[in-house]
Amino acid sequence: MSLASTTTLRAERLRGILAMLVAVAAFAAMDAVLKILVADYPPMQVTALRGAASLPFVLASVALWGRWSDLRPVRIGLHLARGVLGIVMVAGFVYAVRSLSLASAYSIFFVAPLLVTAFAVPMLGERVDWQRWVAIVAGLGGVLAMLRPSAGTLVTLGALGALASALAYALSAISVRILTRTDTTASMVFWFLVLLTLSAGALSLADWVTVRPRDWLWIVALGGLGSVGQHFITEAFRHAPASVIAPFEYTALLWGLAIDWAFWHVLPGARTFLGAGIVISAGLYLIWRERRLHQELAASIESPASIH
Repeated sequence: MSLASTTTLRAERLRGILAMLVAVAAFAAMDAVLKILVADYPPMQVTALRGAASLPFVLASVALWGRWSDLRPVRIGLHLARGVLGIVMVAGFVYAVRSLSLASAYSIFFVAPLLVTAFAVPMLGERVDWQRWVAIVAGLGGVLAMLRPSAGTLVTLGALGALASALAYALSAISVRILTRTDTTASMVFWFLVLLTLSAGALSLADWVTVRPRDWLWIVALGGLGSVGQHFITEAFRHAPASVIAPFEYTALLWGLAIDWAFWHVLPGARTFLGAGIVISAGLYLIWRERRLHQELAASIESPASIH
């Protein structure tokens, strides 16, 4: 590879990393807004507002490029399934941040990438070697350390909400892998938000609280931050391989700690830090292992011995 090509590759990867850092910061700010709103509104109502606030931004983007045909769904059944998973994912996380700090909720939610790898075996037929299974089990052990289940203590609803959110996220990620074969990104995002808004809105009608005028600014911010995060995370994966940028998703914990301290003056306990360290280490190992396997596969394909 020439020096110019190497320089271009590094520049592209740096753009991807910077885009991921911006995306994570935007999503962390959005989660802080969720935490603010759920203090005064029912979690399911906040879930509906989360979906509704993002829809205008998605439609504006589609209108700007005149790509209305991209919104047409192909696999409607799978879109509906993602809508159900979306309610569990967003509502579960909203329940989590209502009673937990952002950092604690993130620490439990970080088990999601491990679950994606585990679910890919029965649902997508992917092969996972024993080293990655060890990492998955270790990560789940880290979550158990944070949940602290025992005869004398009860797992909190917030912790269960974060775990349910991670589970739904993992299943949704598997469905996205299948949907990308037939549906556009715009279609997946649009119908996910529509179904999330309508379903969560219907479930929240009985307990709906009239939105105070001063809170509409927070709701607009919710949609804007979600759209910014979605844009930059798409750009991140466009400019760099997943194995390069995925580790930077864990900077969400740093944002969570900073926001918790700045706005609510709280920090998680030592047990949460320990569990989060185990989960993040397991996730980073999975990323490293996946990257190494891809490199070995590429080397075997390029080697002269593979030709004969």
